[in-house]
Amino acid sequence: MTVTSIAPTESRLSEHFALLKPKVMSLVVFTAFAGMWVAPGAGDMHPFLAAVAILCIAVNAGAAGAINMWYDRDIDAVMKRTSGRPLPLGRIEPGDALSLGIFLSIFSLMIMSLATNLMAAALLAVANLFYVFVYTVWLKRTTPQNIVIGGAAGAFPPMIGWAAVTGDISLFPVILFAIIFLWTPPHFWALSLFANEDYKRANIPMLTVTAGARATKIQMLAYTLILLPVTLAPWLLGFSGAVYGVCALGLSGFFVFTAVRVFLSDDLKNARQMFGYSVFYLFALFLALMIDKM
Repeated sequence: MTVTSIAPTESRLSEHFALLKPKVMSLVVFTAFAGMWVAPGAGDMHPFLAAVAILCIAVNAGAAGAINMWYDRDIDAVMKRTSGRPLPLGRIEPGDALSLGIFLSIFSLMIMSLATNLMAAALLAVANLFYVFVYTVWLKRTTPQNIVIGGAAGAFPPMIGWAAVTGDISLFPVILFAIIFLWTPPHFWALSLFANEDYKRANIPMLTVTAGARATKIQMLAYTLILLPVTLAPWLLGFSGAVYGVCALGLSGFFVFTAVRVFLSDDLKNARQMFGYSVFYLFALFLALMIDKM
């Protein structure tokens, strides 16, 4: 679908900001900040450099989102959930979106390497490239495992935050990576259950489209069950205390409950509620980790 009408220049700023997927960016920033917060020596990092690092992570995530919108503008136009984005509406030229994404990607990587260290910058680059080329270009339109493998891109932020402080990676940030990696499939599959017609129209092979609702619900439940002990690992391995452990048990236990409820019912209301809770769940889990560190 090609749209040629372009919005007036004075309205472009908000449209360009929308290209950066600010809602997604907020979760990326928060988990990155949590990784930075729990890293050893976090209190010794200059607040200005910490702020610059978080800004670089936010801008880089937004840049990847802009490139994703550029590449997916054809399928975004036929999906109700995404048809209101700037490119399908013709408010921004595709070339402008791509140029913005590339420029912000390179700029944020350069600043990150100067403000922190090469390890943090390298991880930031890997996350960006993984999201753009592995998930957006390769996996999204070719396999029902798109969100399983591609979800790794969104799991990098706590590792990047940790590396920005320490300059290295250890077991603790890898566990935080694993938590987000395992959280991503049930989170997006809950969405795909009530947005299945959208994915069908766009010919995207989400698991709900290729395998059906029941098979998807089984995998959602399996992932939440696997996720529960992984969220307890920081406590069990001594990286965090009982405050986090109790919160993780309660939050993850309820996440399993939402998956069970989705599995036992055909009411899409349960899938919507699970999707909404999954966003709160990740915020609350990492907030508990930060409170425990205090």
